[in-house]
Amino acid sequence: MSESTPAAPNYAKRGKSRTPIIITAIVVIALIIGAAVFFLTKPKGGGNAADNEITIGLVLEPSSLDVRENTGVATGQILIDNVYQGLVGIKPGTVSEIVPVLATELPQVSADGREYTFTLHSGVKFHSGNELTADDVVDSLTASLTDSTVGFTPTVTKVDAQTVKVSLTEPNNLLLWFLANQSGLILETAATNNPQSTANGTGPYTFEQWKKGDSLTLARNADYWGEPATLDRAVFRFFPEGRAAVNALKDGDLDVHTALLPPLRAEFENNSNFSLVRAESSDVFTLAYNSQQAPLNDPKVRQALSMAIDSEALLGTQNGDAKVIGSPITELEPGYVDLTSVNAYNPERARELLLEAGHPNLSLTITAPNHYDTTSLDLVTSQLAEVGVSVKVKSVEFATWLSEVYQNRDFQLSYVDHAEARDFANYANPDYYFGYDNAEVQKLYAEALATTDQADSEALLQQAAKLVAEDAPAKWLFNYTPTNVVATNVAGFPEVNTNSRVNLAGITVK
Repeated sequence: MSESTPAAPNYAKRGKSRTPIIITAIVVIALIIGAAVFFLTKPKGGGNAADNEITIGLVLEPSSLDVRENTGVATGQILIDNVYQGLVGIKPGTVSEIVPVLATELPQVSADGREYTFTLHSGVKFHSGNELTADDVVDSLTASLTDSTVGFTPTVTKVDAQTVKVSLTEPNNLLLWFLANQSGLILETAATNNPQSTANGTGPYTFEQWKKGDSLTLARNADYWGEPATLDRAVFRFFPEGRAAVNALKDGDLDVHTALLPPLRAEFENNSNFSLVRAESSDVFTLAYNSQQAPLNDPKVRQALSMAIDSEALLGTQNGDAKVIGSPITELEPGYVDLTSVNAYNPERARELLLEAGHPNLSLTITAPNHYDTTSLDLVTSQLAEVGVSVKVKSVEFATWLSEVYQNRDFQLSYVDHAEARDFANYANPDYYFGYDNAEVQKLYAEALATTDQADSEALLQQAAKLVAEDAPAKWLFNYTPTNVVATNVAGFPEVNTNSRVNLAGITVK
């Protein structure tokens, strides 16, 4: 899920503007002298530290820097890949391609799919200065890979100083996925830092400072074990209010802003200082139904609500930043199948189903985080009204949404962006906030995880996804493909899943 901050920050200018200024003759001379000194003393392959910095605008601010425990995507969006790393990671430019990181190569996997053996890079250091050991890996993964976090509990053992083995009681082809994400991040066992307000990883950038309500700064790790960072510093600034982000971009206080609100895209379409890049993503704006609460525990009611919503019309609210989706799995993920015809827009049938269910007139409440643009939600409420469903929108802070909806399931309908990839497990988990419980879906999903044949796994996922779509525990409103606004002096900014991870590798600023 996405995450929010409680209040808009008071932003300070960063002191860099693209607006021409008038300079005096004295300043001109000083600049010439300074330039001469710079070029005489400039280190090989490096740039001016002040210039080799990027400032990136994000919509969401972390509520905590505890990358293992924090709920929501905002913490990992900044810290995963840049500060914290796992044995494996996600290849930049993809959603789910696994690549080695702290491991020298992808693991050796036993023929039965139950043992994964990893060889560690040597010379890796945490930002504390201490070297990474196999014991750190064992301790981290033992703590994070549990039944409550990933649905199974492997045994992690140290083979020797550079080798670690992960053993499963049953094959699970999602293991590498978990290892490449939050659950697989390696923390230092002996760390003494406060993980809620600081960070200590092995990545190419170190945590420098966090000005709550304003910004979080990462700095180049001069002692990095791998390929050096391309930037001296990266400043992430938080703009929950879209107009403030637009002003900061135009004033030269931001180099990049991710997930520009769709109605604001036109402000940059003819601006030669910026490029607009739609980022492919696994984000799905989801209208979830509480399947454990009447009348939403009746499949007919859920199906009717889904049929009342015109997904094609919703695309018009996103200014091109969205795709129609009828499935709990996006096109970028294994197991995708086109299910847009299931419970498709059919208001007449929606009215019939509500009548059959004994609810020709319903009054429902949608609980939604308050940082989203409301255009699409307004359209959803009007479409539901057309089939006799009166809807009230309850707009709340994200922390409240987490407490009421995600944790306590005290809701009827929920509107939220599910930004995490490969999260089909939510539909096979009756304890998830949807409250959706289908034994056949759970069986198919378990079989999909247990097979070592990728084609078989995808076929099983497709079967399970079709059942889920028919049961309608949620309406997948649209696959969000957010627009990133990137200044023309920036190269290499990622173009995939930037709402979940902003990997700084290879980014340069001219």
